Amino acid sequence: MSSKKGQKRSFEDALRRLEVIVESLEQGNASLDDAVALYEEGIQLSKECAEKLKATELRIKRLSKNVAGQFEVRESEEE
Repeated sequence: MSSKKGQKRSFEDALRRLEVIVESLEQGNASLDDAVALYEEGIQLSKECAEKLKATELRIKRLSKNVAGQFEVRESEEE
């Protein structure tokens, strides 16, 4: 299963694929070339997941309650 760079996939899809890669590498049955290719794909997926988590964290931090107790999006990153 090959994926194209720039293809948008959900966090959950990327994480599932990463789990499959880790299991495959842990079994140790892949040839050296296949293991390296899986490792490289895993690194890319790990970066994608980290970026999505960071973006989500920033979005959540921007939410705050106003005086009326309703959530609103803050324009700045003030804590």
